Amino acid sequence: MQWETVIGLEIHAQLATQSKIFSGSATTFGAEPNTQASLIDLGMPGTLPVLNAEAVRMACKFGLAIDAEIADKNVFARKNYFYPDLPKGYQTSQMDHPIVGKGYLDITLEEGTTRRIGITRAHLEEDAGKSLHEDFQGMSGIDLNRAGTPLLEIVSEPDIRSAKEAVAYVKAIHALVRYLGICDGNMAEGSLRCDCNVSVRPKGQAEFGTRAEIKNVNSFRFIEKAINHEVQRQIELIEDGGKVVQETRLYDPNKDETRSMRSKEEANDYRYFPCPDLLPVVIEQSFLDEVRASLPELPVQKRERFEREFGLSTYDADVLAASREMADYFEAVQKTCGDAKLSANWVMGELSSLLNKEGLDIEQSPVSAEQLGGMILRIKDNTISGKIAKMVFEAMAAGEDSADEIIEKKGLKQVTDSGAIEKMLDEVLAANAEQVEQYRASDEAKRGKMFGFFVGQAMKASKGKANPAQVNQLLKSKLEG
Repeated sequence: MQWETVIGLEIHAQLATQSKIFSGSATTFGAEPNTQASLIDLGMPGTLPVLNAEAVRMACKFGLAIDAEIADKNVFARKNYFYPDLPKGYQTSQMDHPIVGKGYLDITLEEGTTRRIGITRAHLEEDAGKSLHEDFQGMSGIDLNRAGTPLLEIVSEPDIRSAKEAVAYVKAIHALVRYLGICDGNMAEGSLRCDCNVSVRPKGQAEFGTRAEIKNVNSFRFIEKAINHEVQRQIELIEDGGKVVQETRLYDPNKDETRSMRSKEEANDYRYFPCPDLLPVVIEQSFLDEVRASLPELPVQKRERFEREFGLSTYDADVLAASREMADYFEAVQKTCGDAKLSANWVMGELSSLLNKEGLDIEQSPVSAEQLGGMILRIKDNTISGKIAKMVFEAMAAGEDSADEIIEKKGLKQVTDSGAIEKMLDEVLAANAEQVEQYRASDEAKRGKMFGFFVGQAMKASKGKANPAQVNQLLKSKLEG
């Protein structure tokens, strides 16, 4: 039997506000446990929440960016459940009247095709604290620093049909919230977490299968592995005569498996009711107009402009626009050297390779955009060849000076004097007279292979400094003459 996978994702984006959603407590990551939890965060009797207006603004920015409906009146509700790290015994969230309604996001897949994924809603809520299970001699510790941190929960339609599509969608959300400046997207720190709702059904069947939810997956790689494992588990279970039960599961990356945590709750299990301490939030059109005017150029718009303005391929534009920092760096390089294609090649090639090797983000690049642009200028005016440029780049990455200073100090200027190149070529051909005779006696196919040998000898003799185009032209003339 052929099976179809159906996936819906719930992404929790921690909003980059300075204070919590209902209190003035700080949201700084990494503080000493329980040093950033106020009486409001702890749910002490007599305390009243005050809504953080910046969290509302950020939610609206996201809603406008996905072309969603923004509710002119949205309401907070209490979601009741009992965990040790939820001090109030309920989570203040939104249920029937979320701030962001239906929208969509277009994703680009590896083969270059585009798919539109529907977004059901995005609502504001407060985060819970954190249970710590290590170094407590068999007990658990509770850190409530995170309690009350503002979250935007982004719920997709069940439109995703593979683990790779799921990863592409999460990456697109990740890029979008970073472009908007509403979330730093640091998955390792829990700033962006994903719940994966996975089910399978026979291909062609209309109704959905029973879904299992994989909770709090915190990396792109783990999202793909967790979904693939869960799909396989469900298919094998059904084909062996079993039934999938609706439950919450946990992905264990060490064992590469999902395991059951608890039965999946329905909405009525949480006994939602409107929060009596918070008035409905009324959003006026003037406020939305102000938020819309503050929106930056979004990833899709930037990608389209890179293709249109710089003549880049769809692939190159897509890679460069994937993060705001990468796009800004590329544009700064291009502005310095005036060559978009060369800029794109170096940013996606040598620079990205260096950053991956060193485990650095582009904001931490040891080579500035101005330095890289200045080096590309020297390639363009034939001061250095592409091969020598790699040596210059390595020197800049090691903390040495600008490209011009490195070229001058190390004597790396390209030889472009035709007379000097001809003299050097005569010496190379004289030292390889037997190969020259073989070349002249060979057919076209064999000559093509042998020509590379002479080019290599010439570049070796010039220590890589001879202009490759001139070497090729003059060498061909001498060999054919």
